[in-house]
Amino acid sequence: MIRDPDLLNALLDSVRRFVRERLVPAENEVAETDGIPPQIVDGMRQLGLFGLTIPEEYGGLGLTMEEEVQVVVELSKTSPAFRSVIGTTVGIGSQGILMDGTDEQKAAYLPRLASGELIASFALTEPEAGSDAASLRTTAIRGVDAAGDHYVVDGTKRFITNAPQAGVFTLMARTNPADRGAGGVSAFIVDANSPGIVLGKPDRKMGHRGAHTCDVVFEGCRVPAANLIGLTEGQGFRTAMKVLDKGRIHIAAACVGVAQRILDDALAYALERRQFGQPIAEFQLVQAMLADSRMEIYAAQCMVMDAARRRDDGESVSTEASCCKLFASEMCGRVADRAVQILGGSGYVADHGIERFYRDVRLFRLYEGTSQIQQLVIARNMIREARR
Repeated sequence: MIRDPDLLNALLDSVRRFVRERLVPAENEVAETDGIPPQIVDGMRQLGLFGLTIPEEYGGLGLTMEEEVQVVVELSKTSPAFRSVIGTTVGIGSQGILMDGTDEQKAAYLPRLASGELIASFALTEPEAGSDAASLRTTAIRGVDAAGDHYVVDGTKRFITNAPQAGVFTLMARTNPADRGAGGVSAFIVDANSPGIVLGKPDRKMGHRGAHTCDVVFEGCRVPAANLIGLTEGQGFRTAMKVLDKGRIHIAAACVGVAQRILDDALAYALERRQFGQPIAEFQLVQAMLADSRMEIYAAQCMVMDAARRRDDGESVSTEASCCKLFASEMCGRVADRAVQILGGSGYVADHGIERFYRDVRLFRLYEGTSQIQQLVIARNMIREARR
């Protein structure tokens, strides 16, 4: 659903200009230093990018899903690390509060998230709970003392995006140790400066330099009972799955954007590079790779837009979200592989940036649900529907 085409087009133009003038020129610096320049983060705040999905009443832009994916496509036509700066705040870090939080929780956190004052991280994955997210071992045990009603959190979270920069965590922890399934999991808002939180050293990753992940260790961390999302225990896994359904459409849109950038670079190279007396773009086998990439990008874009519109219309899009995430992330990997092939030896060295994108996009098939998890979600939903 697009509410005001003129306003959306103005926002898209601003994002395109920001990507072209500020982000693309900084790609090499980010790759070399493994950090996003503070002035770029400030620019993102000024554009309102941290508040894309947060309602206007809390200081955000309140974009619909259809509007959000269009912005994400444009923002992703550069190094994926830039989108990651806002990604957890716009998506999985804030959406649990927005979807299931109380009015008081929303008022306390959403305005600061929308402005970029706070960066949110989503603390779900654990050393022993990756794809099997319902098997969380982190516990949150309730207690009351002179300081008030609270929970004591113990456990380790792994691969937490933006944890070193986070001001707040949306945490999934087990409040009922007797229930080893999804029903024992609850969601919390945890101040990142709370005593009892220790950050591990930043992970050394294959790609996504500038986007930081690390372990987050909770050792007797006290969380006020008022920070239980929705003030209801046992709803955390359901909250997490709703957040991930929306996030998977967002990630699929990011895949479309970065794949388009990779294809644009490959096409530009093919038009300039000459062999046998002509540009290599004139050779049919190169044309086949370009055409296959354009076709797959278009297909993924259509899937993303359809799923976004369905979600805006109030439909359940669990299956569609997984279809988008699965197809778009796998597509993006194929586009990057073809681009390396088109550039040949130049695609394997760092000067042209294609090898960096090749490494960066590999992550899309892993986080927020691996490709294999998406296949399981799709198939199980199909079987469930058929048996009704």
